[in-house]
Parts: sequence; structure tokens; C-alpha cells
Amino acid sequence: MSTSSAYLTVSGIDVDVVYKDIKNVHIGVYPLLGRVRVSAPEQLDDDNVRLAIVNRLPCIKKHRQAMLQAERQTEREMITGESHYLWGVRHRLKVIERPGRAHVETDGDRLLLYVPEAFEADTRRELLAKWHRAQLRERLPELISKWEERIERSVSRWSIRRMKTKWDSCNRETGHIWFNVELATKHPDCLEYIVVHEMAHLIERGHGERFTRLMDAFLPDWRARRDLLNEAPLAHESWDLHA
Repeated sequence: MSTSSAYLTVSGIDVDVVYKDIKNVHIGVYPLLGRVRVSAPEQLDDDNVRLAIVNRLPCIKKHRQAMLQAERQTEREMITGESHYLWGVRHRLKVIERPGRAHVETDGDRLLLYVPEAFEADTRRELLAKWHRAQLRERLPELISKWEERIERSVSRWSIRRMKTKWDSCNRETGHIWFNVELATKHPDCLEYIVVHEMAHLIERGHGERFTRLMDAFLPDWRARRDLLNEAPLAHESWDLHA
């Protein structure tokens, strides 16, 4: 069966479209972030598909909202026995209260958090976030350098910060890219996908056909990587995922 693909944004919702030798339009909404995928007959064009999506928007939004409100981690209390992630691997937290320097380290499948007894949950979370930032700072320079050469675009500056509504953002005019600190908890393939995604935006602003062609050329398995990010456990906050 021959197929072709497109990428649309309808009412702020990112939609994957696959054109196939079929008779009817099929629309699916997938966890965890309510990703929308459409299978459409080959004879339809993007405008026809967009209209079909618009006609079903109330149902699509209802299903997306249900998914966005479910299946995510409870807020971490930062106590021994909790699950925490680093590069997509789950670690059991062990809190070790003792005087001296507060720090985080891994020991096999355990995440060791050394803190003074006075450190409460918020302070422990800040310490873990700082450690996650350090993990990203170690990996990002090599990734960015690699893709600057391949994409032939320069990242003038990059930053790491905590963002509640997106994984990343980019200023095309300045070449500045921001990365969400939570990316340190996801599989390394997800981080590379985000790097390529944002650097592709240095060439193409939107998520239209040209952007899809660029992503296909730069990173042929980008959809699988995006799906891996979709399926990863989510932090307590509500997250929105880029294309």
C-alpha cells in the first residue's frame, strides 16, 4: 500500500496525516498527550482533511482533555522509595540525611539524594532539578555541534529552564533555543529529536509541508522519537508537546 504524509495544525492542535489507499477518513487520539493522527484517502487534499478535522473538533478536544488530565505522575514527595527518571530509565530514590554538602548521584538503579535533615520537599526538588540541568549541560553541546554541521545553521545561544507548557522553544531571529529541564528524564533519542526539531525551525517557522520534509531529511525516524517522548511518564505538571 503506497502512502504519503503531511503535518497540519488545526485550532492549535498538531495533527499527523497519512494518506493511504482507503475509502474513509479515520481520526485517532492517542495517549499520553492526546496526539492526533489521521488516516485519509489518497484522493483528498490537505484542505479536505482539515475540514474533516474541524467537523470533529468537539469530540477530538473531549478525548484530548481526558488524556491530558490522566495518566501522569503524582507530585513527587522526594522520599525514599519513589520512582524518578534519568534518560528514560527509572530509578528508585533513596534519601540519605546527613550533614555536609547536598548532592545527587546514581548507584545502579538507585538515585541517591544526600541532604541535611532540614531540607524539605521543595528544597529537595530544587536540588534534583539542578542536577538534571547539569546532565543536560553535559549532553547538549555535542548534540548541538553535531546538528549545526549537518543542518548548516548556528545556534547562537541555548538555555535550560523549567517550562510548564512545552518541551522547548526557539527564537528564529536570534537563534536562541530553550530546553525544558525535564528532558533529562527522557530517553536520549528524545533529546536529539527536540534539538533537530528546534534547529529545523531556524530554517522553517511553521509545521507545514516544508517543515515535514526537512525533518524527514534530517532525522528519518523523528516520528518514532516523538512517539517515544509521547509515551514517556509525565511529571506532575500539565505538558504540551511540540510537533
